[in-house]
Amino acid sequence: MVPSVCLSPATRSLFDEPLAIAVQGLGPRQQVTLWTSLWDEAGELFQACARYQAGDDGGLDLTCCPALPGGSFSGLEPMALLWALQPQKPFRRLVKRDVQTPFLLQLEVFEGHGEPPGRILAQVQHERAFLRDGVQRVPVREGRIWTMLFLAPGEDPFPGIINIHGYTGGLFEHRASLLANHGFVTLALAYFKYEDLPQEPTELHLEYFEEAVNYMLQHPQVKGPGVGLLGYSKGADLSLSMATFLKNITAIASLNGPVANTVIPLCYKDKTIPPLPIDEQQVKVIDSNILDFSKAFTDPFQAPGNQSLIPLEKAEAQLLFTVGQDDHVIKSEYHATEACKYLRAQGKENFQILSYPRTVHCIDPPFFPLYAIGKHLFPHKWAIWGGELGAYSKAQVHAWPQIQDFFNKYL
Repeated sequence: MVPSVCLSPATRSLFDEPLAIAVQGLGPRQQVTLWTSLWDEAGELFQACARYQAGDDGGLDLTCCPALPGGSFSGLEPMALLWALQPQKPFRRLVKRDVQTPFLLQLEVFEGHGEPPGRILAQVQHERAFLRDGVQRVPVREGRIWTMLFLAPGEDPFPGIINIHGYTGGLFEHRASLLANHGFVTLALAYFKYEDLPQEPTELHLEYFEEAVNYMLQHPQVKGPGVGLLGYSKGADLSLSMATFLKNITAIASLNGPVANTVIPLCYKDKTIPPLPIDEQQVKVIDSNILDFSKAFTDPFQAPGNQSLIPLEKAEAQLLFTVGQDDHVIKSEYHATEACKYLRAQGKENFQILSYPRTVHCIDPPFFPLYAIGKHLFPHKWAIWGGELGAYSKAQVHAWPQIQDFFNKYL
């Protein structure tokens, strides 16, 4: 029998869905190396490999066959050939800008465990998509806002969620598109470095984000009476500020976000919240090129940092803090824990925390690879973001459905 790769689903799956991988037609207990690879939209190559040994029947099923030492991972990890993908060039992040096209995953089976690998025995390609059939992607230019709307298939109203990214600029659609596949109307909101929005703003105005809320509330496919916010990093503190000062915010999921305003002043009507100060003396140099900013932000629960603290006791929304315990960009676990202590002291119980060990600052949907070192906003130098490969993947797989359940419960 000629070796072949069996995938389920066979040719196409959503990026946040599991992919079953098996090989048949090998020799009894034959040693093979499996390689996965994909090219991102910038032309960067990401790869992972693992060593396996077939069973007595010549079959290899990754759901029950552990990877042997010597590859990108070892142990029983059925999806690791995807989440262990690493860039050929250091410090590149796997990003999906155009969610209308899938990533094309290449899977190859090589003979033996050698380096370089032996002859190729089988190969297959598979599409990892971001839009389910029937989901609509609609560009929106309404008033001042620039955004991308994703409409779940069907006529009935759905829970509405606004997704706000970190302080990177541009429009990121991957979370919003994947959420829409699960029965939500989602809005991926840009707030600078996009179209005619400011390239380098000196302050942000909450009125801009209020326009996005009002747009969602008037949309016929948004269930109402309120909307949810999914904010990552800087987008998380913006979401918390929106819940504090704006109406009709029902539920917020914060992904590794501070509970203070950061980076840039935030204005609303006659009020301005200054950014949380940074103590540059607390920045550690790991080597000549990589920095550790984990202690750089001032404590928002102590002066002078408390001038930047968001008055969360005013928020009526339900709050879900999702934090990585190894976040080296912001002490997100500390921020969330102290905020919940403060809210409880104020007689509030509208909060919960999902906390994950050895998990990085950037918590993406399942099966995105770990991004442990990235550019920091302020000096634009390489900095530690944290995390460990296997622990991060487990956090993704657990957190993503929890976030969906949270929004389905409260929206």
